[in-house]
Amino acid sequence: MTVSLPTYQDAMLPLLRYAEAATEPVSIMEALPKVATAMGVTEAQLAERLPSGTQGAFHNRLHWAKHYLTRAGLLDSTRRGRFQIAAAGQALLAKNPPVVNTAFLSTIPTFQEWRKGAAGAEVGGIADVSSAAEISATPEERIDKARQELEANLKADLLDRVRQMDPSDFEELIILLLVKMGYGQGRQEMAKALGGSGDGGVDGVVHQDPLGLDRVYIQAKRYKDGNTVGPGEINSFIGALNVKKANKGLFVTASGFTKQARAHVSASSMHVVLIDGVRLAELMVRYSVGVVVRETVELKAVDEGFFTD
Repeated sequence: MTVSLPTYQDAMLPLLRYAEAATEPVSIMEALPKVATAMGVTEAQLAERLPSGTQGAFHNRLHWAKHYLTRAGLLDSTRRGRFQIAAAGQALLAKNPPVVNTAFLSTIPTFQEWRKGAAGAEVGGIADVSSAAEISATPEERIDKARQELEANLKADLLDRVRQMDPSDFEELIILLLVKMGYGQGRQEMAKALGGSGDGGVDGVVHQDPLGLDRVYIQAKRYKDGNTVGPGEINSFIGALNVKKANKGLFVTASGFTKQARAHVSASSMHVVLIDGVRLAELMVRYSVGVVVRETVELKAVDEGFFTD
């Protein structure tokens, strides 16, 4: 009898236990053989590939187990794709839970908030495709829902990586993104990161014309999630724009802005645009900064013209 490959939900608790036993942050590739052994995964099962052939099936499922555990606050992402157990994960294991799956994670407020999505849209269908809504959806609708979930996960992963960047690398990232978006006529030489103590309160500048008559100044604050930008920092940036006799500014953070900060911008005569972490991740995906196309799926339909007399 053929034994089915464990699901990503089956792998959640073993992966969490492995992370607890590790003495330093680990990667999925390091965890894979240990977790596979603990779960009794055979060599034949480890050889199974996704239908696309691009990745090992168990590797893919372990990745998703890690992703959802991270979104629930049970694992912490560190640098370069590595992770470690979080305090909440240690507290959970101390209770010796019999199972950890998406139904269990859905009881955790951190996971509930993530599923709602930064834009307030529910990220559904993670583990249950048997609901009435899922059954009634057309194949195209189910594909689109899966695409939305994958993109939401990608954006969350991007923000994790961005928040771990050095401040100078973060400034360079913003410059690159603006160039990709067409600012500075899409030319790298017309945009630069300033940085350093002598930057005059700005981190970068984009010249909108070759002579530099029209300039956009940039302030980039990497900031961790929860460390929001307040009106004081906005006021300092507006002051720096005044010193430079500029009327256009872009303030970017990997976290967010307080209501007072946004109100301060609205009341200012300066044209200042605010980009928070959620918007930043959206722009990075749209303009292919820090992401690659892993796979392209073709959807084919009947060519009605071929069958027309």
